[in-house]
Amino acid sequence: MTSAGPRLLGPADVRSLAASLGIRPTKQRGQNFVIDANTVRRIVRAAGLTPSDVVVEVGPGLGSLTLALLGAAERVVAVEIDPLLAGALPSTVATYAPDHVDRFEVVEADALRVTSLPGPPPTALVANLPYNVSVPVLLHLMEILPSLRHGLVMVQAEVADRLAARPGSRTYGVPSVKAAWYASVRRAGSIGRNVFWPAPNVDSGLVAWEHRDPPPVDVSREEVFAVVDAAFAQRRKTLRSTLKGYAGSAEAAEVALAHAGISPMARGESLGIEEFARIAEGLAGTRS
Repeated sequence: MTSAGPRLLGPADVRSLAASLGIRPTKQRGQNFVIDANTVRRIVRAAGLTPSDVVVEVGPGLGSLTLALLGAAERVVAVEIDPLLAGALPSTVATYAPDHVDRFEVVEADALRVTSLPGPPPTALVANLPYNVSVPVLLHLMEILPSLRHGLVMVQAEVADRLAARPGSRTYGVPSVKAAWYASVRRAGSIGRNVFWPAPNVDSGLVAWEHRDPPPVDVSREEVFAVVDAAFAQRRKTLRSTLKGYAGSAEAAEVALAHAGISPMARGESLGIEEFARIAEGLAGTRS
């Protein structure tokens, strides 16, 4: 006998749960609850989950996406910073997905400060990320959870564009480069404002990613990211200009760029993560 799938939350369910907890969504924590069951079904489909996936969800809120994830994955670990919401989630799962209770766990924590998660190593990250900290949370979890193989996150549309941007495009920048250290990233669709309560004043986008190994260089991620930050600190300037402060001199910057086979007159917006990694390797050589 197969277990019954979770019942998903509709607008009335979301508002009823919020009222029972005395909750009003707050801008401070980027709380906009999804009230449309078709949207969470779409997110889960786009995430490409398998029945063996162990999913991390950040900012589950009242559990709209959580319930859909439980119907598609082996296990869901939800990370929720709000103690009231975290405390209510197990009861919501027990009510709407009673056959899936043993496959769910909630961790009351700030996702930016999480260093590990209970249970089997997670393989997927699927979340409606809090928009005010979406990029830092995504990069932090990719770093501390190397078992993650793929994921799908909903973020502000502009942020989705930046994360998925390619070198040379108008939206390419620090988030694009740093995300590429961990994964191949692509835009996976848009989400309308009317599926949220309250409706946000920004558009939303889906970003899908697949894990990939970082470039094979003899420097740390921190060193590469420092070069990325320096290169984009003054976006329109040449790499010779933007890197000279970090390198210690324009000459050292030129040596590092030569090591990477990159013109000192190039700009950061034209380079991919592999090229930034080679620049960092060249800079390390000038200091040894």
